[in-house]
Parts: sequence; structure tokens; C-alpha cells
Amino acid sequence: MSLPERTQATDQQAGIAAFGPSRFFNREQSWLHFNKRVLEEAENERHPLLERLRFLSISASNLDEFYMVRVAGLRGQVVAGIETPSEDGLTPAEQLDRINSFVVELTAEQQEDWVKLEGLLADAGIHVIQSDQLSDSERSWLEGHFLGHIFPVLTPIAVDPAHPFPFIPNFGFTLGLELVREGSLRTMHALMPIPSQLKRFIRLPNEGGDAIRFIRLETVVGLFVSRLFPGYRVRSQGAFRVLRDSDIEVQEEAEDLVRLFESALKRRRRGSVIRLEIEASMPSRLQRFVMQELKVTERESFVQKGLIGLEDTNQLIVAERPDLKFEPYVSRFPERIREHHGDCFAAIRMKDIVVHHPYESFDVVLQFLKQI
Repeated sequence: MSLPERTQATDQQAGIAAFGPSRFFNREQSWLHFNKRVLEEAENERHPLLERLRFLSISASNLDEFYMVRVAGLRGQVVAGIETPSEDGLTPAEQLDRINSFVVELTAEQQEDWVKLEGLLADAGIHVIQSDQLSDSERSWLEGHFLGHIFPVLTPIAVDPAHPFPFIPNFGFTLGLELVREGSLRTMHALMPIPSQLKRFIRLPNEGGDAIRFIRLETVVGLFVSRLFPGYRVRSQGAFRVLRDSDIEVQEEAEDLVRLFESALKRRRRGSVIRLEIEASMPSRLQRFVMQELKVTERESFVQKGLIGLEDTNQLIVAERPDLKFEPYVSRFPERIREHHGDCFAAIRMKDIVVHHPYESFDVVLQFLKQI
């Protein structure tokens, strides 16, 4: 190829790059990279420990919302057979594949961070314990707490042809149990939906020391499962969590927006499953059964080694450890208004004032409104 021809070919390639899909970065991947930066704040050793835990919880909450809205929209396009590529040249199906690939790495990093933070919390006197670490007094208190506050709101469900699979709501956290009858080898599978009003981490009473001790709700249910299924013991157990389509499409020309939102919110409660998180400890037979009943494929299912529902870790941010949090920020009151003894109009007569929030207190706005 001659020099002029090579120059022309190079110019054509540059033109394609200047006007083609490569100019754009995928919107969904851009958001995922943003959430990864949020997670990186949980890894920042310069932050106080409980603030790092807060960032981990926020990254998990962000990911849930991303799936319920953004991924739900893409999945709807795939179901509808839409193959039109976006500005960056990716079809909805290709975007879903890239999202899932990225999220596998992101959630693995979240689990690694949780393990590190859990160890650091223990060093700082905040423990998340297992059932074999309970003292006799803690076990006695926990039994009373279980019978008085947890047991009355639980609905254990045997999984067999006579009992239909229950509806699992959005954010539904459910325990899958493989039970063995005492004195025999007969097994039974069961589900234990956990009501949303129950806290995931139960704080144990202080026994006089400085340590703060929590135990996970699913551990407590496994500990007292004989109260729920008399004559059975737990052979294995695992939890799963459901996220449903929560995307709402609003037509601008709708005649009654109130009625439109009412019907949309009712549909959203029973939206299709967008993401199914399953603990790796759940028996494979029960995993397949759950996936089949919820009508999800391998694309929507994520088997995780570790703690699912990491958003709940914000319950470990206790108020009595301010030394593990950021120092509270106290915003300043504009000095010129203070010089005029709080008279906003007197200060404004001298010169216009620009109030910068949150660096300057919002109290000045309230002061201004009271003087009108």
C-alpha cells in the first residue's frame, strides 16, 4: 500500500473512531464503576471503622437499587425481543452479560471487605458471634427473646406437593432448611420467610464488660428450630434473597397520575424476580427447587459464599462508639448576620449575602423566614 493510501485508510479509521460507538462509555457500566468507588471507601484505612462499614452497606444498597431499576429495564427489553444497540453499540442482552460479569467480581470484593471488617470490629470490641460462642446467660436470654419476639411472627412452610411455594416479596429474605426426623433418616425441606420487621442482627445483653455482641437472626432460628419443627433437627440450611422488578414507567399524557401510580405500585410489589441471591451453604437440591419455583435462570441467580444482604450490616453501627465514626461537622453561622445581632435584613442592606450549604448553617434561612 502506498503512502497516500495508508494515510487515507488511517484518516478513515480516525473518522470511524470519532463518530462511532467507541466515543461512548456504557451508562450501566459507568454506574457500576461509580459503585466500585463507593466500595473502595470501605477499604480506606484512613476512615473510622464504622464509617467503612457504612460505605460497605451503602454499596450493597446501591447495587440492589441498580438491579431493581436499571437491570430490570434491560431485562424487559430482552424479554420484548429488542435488539437495537445503544449509543455505545451494545444490545440489551450484551449489556446484561457485561453487568453480570462485573457484578460477580464486585460482590466477591464486597464479601472480602466484610470478612476484613468483621475481624477489625472484633478487635474493636464489636463481635458477631456464632451459636457455639454463646454463654449460658446469653442463651437463656436469647430463648426468651425468640419466644417473645421472633417466634410469633414466623411462618414455617414445609415444601411438598401439598404446600404451594409462597410468594416471596421484594427484599424477601428466606431461610431454606433441610431437616431430619429424630431417630430416622427421613429428610424434609422447609422454608422460613423472615418478616421485614425483624432485625437481621440481634444485640445481646451486656454482661458487664465493654464488648458489644451481636448474633445473626438466621443463626438464632437454626438454634431454636425444634420449636418450629418439633421432632426434627437441622441437617443443613441456607438463605436466599429476592429482588424484584421495581421500575415504573410513567406516561406523561396519563389522565390521572394518582391512579396510575397507585396501580404501578401495586404491580411493583409482585414484579418479576430480577436477582436471586443464594447462600452457597444451601443444599443444591433446594437451590434448584427455589430457582424453579421463582422462575429464574442461571443469569438471574447468584450463589454467594459469605453473607447475603450486606446492606443489613449498617445495624452494627452502634451509637455508643463515636470513636469509630467521623467527628460530627458543625456548620458555621454567617458572621455578618451575627455582627448585626441576627438581623438578616440589616446585614443584607449592607451587601448581598450568599449562604453556602452545608458549610454554613441552614439556621440562617429559618432566621430569615422568621423576620419576613
